[in-house]
Amino acid sequence: QVQLVESGGGLVQAGGSLKLSCAASGGTFSRSVMAWFRQAPGKEREFVAAINWNGIITSYGDSVKGRFTISRDNAKNTVYLQMNSLKPEDAAAYYCATKKSFTIATIGLINEYDYWGQGTQVTVSS
Repeated sequence: QVQLVESGGGLVQAGGSLKLSCAASGGTFSRSVMAWFRQAPGKEREFVAAINWNGIITSYGDSVKGRFTISRDNAKNTVYLQMNSLKPEDAAAYYCATKKSFTIATIGLINEYDYWGQGTQVTVSS
């Protein structure tokens, strides 16, 4: 059973930065696609970023392109999300997720992902 545990959330001022981490266990992390999604109160869960198994291919949601960076360390079974130039609209619960194959056409589809973490809260003050 794959387990994903997010950390690094917190309160930050607009324009600031945060780095989220997601530690994976129980599966073949080094061969899995890893992704970040977010969900604000009253809104649908939104695709943020994804990275293929070796870190060469990444994909980002339009609202975070140029500000967020996804990366992974397969030796540590951990995926990261560096968030810069944060805006109040970035405030949400951020979730880590994983699936087997990286397909651009479906990379942002929630139901494509097999396992999810419990989420970490990001609050951005204006």
